[in-house]
Amino acid sequence: MDFITNNLAESFLVMGLGLLVIEVAVLGFSTFVLFFVGLAAIASGGLIYFGVIPDDLLSAFLSTGVITVVAATILWKPLKKMQSDVSTVKAQGDLAGHQFILQESVSPTHIVTYQYSGISWKLISTTSIEAGTKVEVIDVQVGEFHIKAVDA
Repeated sequence: MDFITNNLAESFLVMGLGLLVIEVAVLGFSTFVLFFVGLAAIASGGLIYFGVIPDDLLSAFLSTGVITVVAATILWKPLKKMQSDVSTVKAQGDLAGHQFILQESVSPTHIVTYQYSGISWKLISTTSIEAGTKVEVIDVQVGEFHIKAVDA
């Protein structure tokens, strides 16, 4: 404990950096609490280092609390807006676009399986497709290839 109080500015800088790393790397910036406290701890460490506030635990924790509230008040809405701006475009997997020749006819009521990459996939189609037709995978779900006929 003496080491921390004797090196209070450095301790708060390290603690703030640690909180920021946990928030970003471990939690994926999903909560902002550790982010605000981490920023405040770094700022408090800097204020102690430059002699703006006294070098004691009470002042350090008090300034960290005040800076946390100020940072949360100022940054909450912009960070929340940034977090809500996500792409609605569905991610395209490696299997979408795979083309092959049907061995059996497929229809919405008749589902067949297709062996690919060591897995038996159910072939799902909204239309009837005859055997021998070249098809393309348009969507992939767990154990299912959604297919359509390729215009040749």
